[in-house]
Amino acid sequence: MRLVHLSDLHLGFRQFQRVTPAGKNQREADVAQSFTRAIDKVIALAPDLVLIGGDVFHTVRPTNPAILHAFQQFSRLRAALPNAIVVIVAGNHDMPRSSETTCILRLFEPLGFHIADVTTRRLQFPEHELSILAVPDLPPGSVDLSPDLAFKHNVLLLHGEVEGALPEGAREDERASMPIPASAVSHERWDYVALGHYHVYRKVGPNAYYCGSLDYTSTNSWGEYAEEKAAKLPGKGLIERDLATGKQAFHALPVTRKIIDLPPIAGRGLSAVDLDAAIAATVEKCPDGGIEGKVVRLVVRDVPRHVVRELDHQRLREFQRRALHFALDTRRPTVVRTAVAESGAPGRRPSLADTLREALRSRVLTSDIDRDRLVALGEHYLREAEHDMAVRGVDEPETA
Repeated sequence: MRLVHLSDLHLGFRQFQRVTPAGKNQREADVAQSFTRAIDKVIALAPDLVLIGGDVFHTVRPTNPAILHAFQQFSRLRAALPNAIVVIVAGNHDMPRSSETTCILRLFEPLGFHIADVTTRRLQFPEHELSILAVPDLPPGSVDLSPDLAFKHNVLLLHGEVEGALPEGAREDERASMPIPASAVSHERWDYVALGHYHVYRKVGPNAYYCGSLDYTSTNSWGEYAEEKAAKLPGKGLIERDLATGKQAFHALPVTRKIIDLPPIAGRGLSAVDLDAAIAATVEKCPDGGIEGKVVRLVVRDVPRHVVRELDHQRLREFQRRALHFALDTRRPTVVRTAVAESGAPGRRPSLADTLREALRSRVLTSDIDRDRLVALGEHYLREAEHDMAVRGVDEPETA
């Protein structure tokens, strides 16, 4: 029996202020198109079982266009794969905040989909020797996460954060105190554990996986992108798994809108003119046809506020016009304070030579001045001054 696992669709997600010719938020349209591509892939794979790990919608009360698009695509899936078992659990973005509110995911029950929204469901399919425990976004500890040993195949589908599985920067403060126990997803009788909530593909147990989202829809898209590059992942996608053999494949899916993190610029000591030139050169080297229509970030480190004010903002607005979104992330120099020992006593204070070198290396210069020569000249004059004071019996002045 083959299954396909996808999650975190976030239909209805909106970002930036660009709209399509029809007046729809461009990022919302992008996410919808990414979901359409995912359905195309599921239909092509023709699995026996489709697992969706929550956050179908970005909000509890999605817009009518988002609902309509989801229903159209799920209807297309059902028409193409009439015998496939489809199970959906509610994620934190789908889960109603009030007991009087009905979960929007029940809209898909007439298609023959199995929905777990406010309670856990244990679904049994004797003809496939299969038991599925479907768990929506519920507090860990409130649900018995044990397999049904009467069945040959056991699958766990749930939405949430597994203990110790997520990088520190990816954890949500409000969820950090109630993770899913790692032991629950590592039980040897789980043939597969399909997880939702974390937006990057990740293995968290012997047979337990986050498949990731279908597009960049989190509050930290740049962090997602960096994690994918660090793990050498091809990007977003879905998982195909054969329960009988354990054979598994991650199928990469192209996102509709490319996200580009340009190489960062070291801005220490650069004048506004020099920094403008460095920004322009970096932008024009953007791969895959330039920044046109993409979501782009450029980080500039160690740049004082007054230099940022003097940048060519007309040129920056032109970059913003060419890209769907262009973010110039300027970061001020880090303030290095004097070390203090554990006893409370101050550490070694910087020498006058240290202070001089730091000042000259961070000073804004015109492009025709050689910084290394300037620093060397400053150190030469300081040594001459110190020698002159020693000859005259004058103490070295203290640094601030």
